[in-house]
Amino acid sequence: MNDTEAVTGYLDTLGLESWVVQVFVAVFMTAVAALVAKRLVSKLHAAFTRTRSVWDESFTAALDAPLRALIWISGVAFAIEIIQTEAGATIFEAVTPIRDVGIIATFAWFAVRFIRIAEANFIADRQAKGEIFDRATLDAVVKLLRLSVLITAFLVALQTLGFSISGVLAFGGIGGIAVGFAAKDLLANFFGGLMIYLDRPFAVGDWVRSPDREIEGTVERIGWRQTVIRGFDTRPLYIPNSAFANIVVENPSRMRNRQIYETIGIRYEDAGAMAAIVAEVEAMLRAHEEIDSDNFLMVNFNAFAPSSLDFFIYCYTRTTAWARFHQVKQDVLLRIAGIIDRHGAEIAFPTSTVHLSGGVPGAEPPSGDYGFSARRAPGSSESSD
Repeated sequence: MNDTEAVTGYLDTLGLESWVVQVFVAVFMTAVAALVAKRLVSKLHAAFTRTRSVWDESFTAALDAPLRALIWISGVAFAIEIIQTEAGATIFEAVTPIRDVGIIATFAWFAVRFIRIAEANFIADRQAKGEIFDRATLDAVVKLLRLSVLITAFLVALQTLGFSISGVLAFGGIGGIAVGFAAKDLLANFFGGLMIYLDRPFAVGDWVRSPDREIEGTVERIGWRQTVIRGFDTRPLYIPNSAFANIVVENPSRMRNRQIYETIGIRYEDAGAMAAIVAEVEAMLRAHEEIDSDNFLMVNFNAFAPSSLDFFIYCYTRTTAWARFHQVKQDVLLRIAGIIDRHGAEIAFPTSTVHLSGGVPGAEPPSGDYGFSARRAPGSSESSD
């Protein structure tokens, strides 16, 4: 009697069949393999965290759970096949297609986990280095990769289960036409979101506004169906992506400079100082550290206004930050006020002068305290007795 027969006889004396031991061994080896895989992946992950690349670290972080699930699926399926072969249990005949679908799902799970973890590690790495990246484009690529993985896994699973992929695709084409008519607004929003990702008129974090609609605020999220914009009053605006195909969108966040365009008037009696004031204001702007003198800059006497002689300033600040821009503008205007004062002139305000040709009989001549003058200023109204 050989060793195999001896072991079989010994098992028979214990009331055990040989296939029971095989199943036990298969499950035991599966547990050992899963434990070894966990330890190995953990050591690899600890080693890869010390490298500069974010991809190897993301790979091992995503591999741990799916790899153990793959080992258990394969091991349990093998044990069930032993039971089916030795014990003749027909209930387990469906184990093979279930195992195949489980393996496909495990690979899809790993791919989706890897995409998600790699995205988070990539963002953290760029932020730690202070590097600028396009968050909207990254989000679009991640969503397309996830969708591609899920669709591919679904089609492969159908093929594994014996379904005809060509028939499924043909049915999907016919059904897609019907769905397209029924959900045209949804599809319009989807393709509107795709155009935002491709054309990139704005990104997450940009300040945008539309002169066509009452839309203004900071972009918080760009989805496939709608874009969320947070208004300056902190109220969120949920805008369908298809709306951006029919409206004008301004993106002030991408401006290179901010413009200062102001008109300032001095009194008519200060006309002699106008040339000197304009020249000094222009020199001040060209020497100002916050004014972009390489850009267009202009200061000129502009108009004989009803109550003033007007000149304008036209220039650009170096900063585009809204709060800093107003600080620079305030400094410029205060300096202009100082220049006008140094030249003995004054900033004009709306006035009117009444000229009386013959005076008022029996009345004292009007004094200057009441704003009357014997001189008629340009643009003043005239009345006579």
